[in-house]
Amino acid sequence: MITTEGLTRRFGSLTAVDQLDLDLPAGGVVGLVGPNGSGKSTLIRMLLGLVTPSDGTATVLGERIDDPTAYAGQVGALIESPAFVPGLSARANLASLAALRGLPRTRVDEVLETVGLSGRGSEPVRRFSLGMKQRLGIAAALLPDPDLLILDEPTNGLDPAGIVEIRRLLQHLGAEGRTVVVSSHLMSEIESICSYIVVIRFGVLAFAGPIAELMAHATTSVEVAPERDSDRPALQDALTEQGWQVDPQGEVTLRIAANEGDAASINRHAADAGITLRALSVHRDSLETVFLAMTGRDDGELAAARGAALRSDVDREVAR
Repeated sequence: MITTEGLTRRFGSLTAVDQLDLDLPAGGVVGLVGPNGSGKSTLIRMLLGLVTPSDGTATVLGERIDDPTAYAGQVGALIESPAFVPGLSARANLASLAALRGLPRTRVDEVLETVGLSGRGSEPVRRFSLGMKQRLGIAAALLPDPDLLILDEPTNGLDPAGIVEIRRLLQHLGAEGRTVVVSSHLMSEIESICSYIVVIRFGVLAFAGPIAELMAHATTSVEVAPERDSDRPALQDALTEQGWQVDPQGEVTLRIAANEGDAASINRHAADAGITLRALSVHRDSLETVFLAMTGRDDGELAAARGAALRSDVDREVAR
């Protein structure tokens, strides 16, 4: 669906995207993840023909990105917050966009139904919540019935209910057979909706592949707490004698480096030692934890500086 070979974009001394090699599969939801300032938005704008690469090549739907008109009709995109005429209805806004693109008006009601706004199409957009405006923005991107949908931070600024709405919508669109590329700096959000992930850190590719492959690096642990606080030293000794690595957590809890299947055995050994547990839980590393373990923690000041510089440079490039 998308391939890149050595794709690079520099803004002066700042390299936003650095020698990126990708081969994204068709179908489903693909997560494009990285901290602010990692180059996600620059990559998206290069793929859409809004920013010119400094080096390297790329194709979208088999067409080179130096001729975006060759594939623009098969791609829908939502970049940042959608812009609509507040006084016009949702249906009228979409009808205007359809007319500009030479698309049949019948698509308007179809996409409104797809995003769950068919009952609100006659309302002026100024009455819409932020979540509804995001859904309407996705509806606009769906007007050409695209094979590829690219969404840059589609849940930005949404409350938890709005995030759930957009998450369900993206899962539905991916299940239809479309390829949906979702950019985000929130790995927990991507983990819940994507099967394939691309992780970029400061312009450099850190990982690309199925999430299951990345999560193979995850570790699990079992946390236990004795019914009586005074039993913790004896519990630690009993579990250590069985060969487990045991680390104190707080004043009462112990964390054991173990697999989920070891939980029952840990409980039995505690009972054999005459200790009753009042808590036992299994913990597995999150996607974010795995990523940070692979790449190291990001320098917050560097990320903020890169993010500000990239936004300014990209905005100037798009304006030109």
